[in-house]
Amino acid sequence: MTATKYKIIFLAFFLLSKINAQKIESKEKKTNYLEPEIVIPGNFSSPPSDAIVLFDGSNFSSWHHSKSKEPVKWRLNNDKSFTIKPGTGSIETRKEHGSVQLHIEWKSPIENKGEGQSRGNSGIFFQGRYEVQVLNSYQNRTYPDGQAGSIYKQYIPLVNSMRPTGEWQVYDIVFNAPKYNNNGDIIKSGSFTVFHNGVLIQNNVEIKRPTMSIEKATRKTLMLQDHDKNGTVSYRNIWVRKI
Repeated sequence: MTATKYKIIFLAFFLLSKINAQKIESKEKKTNYLEPEIVIPGNFSSPPSDAIVLFDGSNFSSWHHSKSKEPVKWRLNNDKSFTIKPGTGSIETRKEHGSVQLHIEWKSPIENKGEGQSRGNSGIFFQGRYEVQVLNSYQNRTYPDGQAGSIYKQYIPLVNSMRPTGEWQVYDIVFNAPKYNNNGDIIKSGSFTVFHNGVLIQNNVEIKRPTMSIEKATRKTLMLQDHDKNGTVSYRNIWVRKI
């Protein structure tokens, strides 16, 4: 093949490629894409712009006690956190929820000297029935499906990513709610994905059953557990995003 023929073939190939590229670009411009909603990401001190703030450090306006529905008797602290007052009962949100992304920070008391389940025990219950365990699991052994970050008595965390006792722990939890029929029976299981201090510890695990054999909760609220006298856990910076 002569140099002239080679140049002609190369030029033709180049022009054909350019024409095809222009056709593809033109086609893409005509497509009506559904643009994702813009959400301003938060930092360590503020939630994202579409979050529902459940506790900002100032009051318990979004909460009441679970059984009595009375105003919250837990202790508000000067550092914009609150601490469980053992014996007063668990608290729950005034509003119900479906599938959500939850951000919550918690801290076990340094002075708590219990062992196993007696060291900083509390729990986060989704829809009043599915528990992500809160426990001081820093150098504190217990049954693995009951340690911090477990889906209680169902799933062991992939790793133990506890910070030392007295430091703030951070949970970021994705809860996909089960599907219910008109009678309240589950027709499709829900799931959990949990990050503990930024580390993935539950990876889209299917919820097998309600915690503590609670078959049907009367309200689908977010509940924080008052476990016992060794559960003086503190919480702060709580918000959710609807999924």
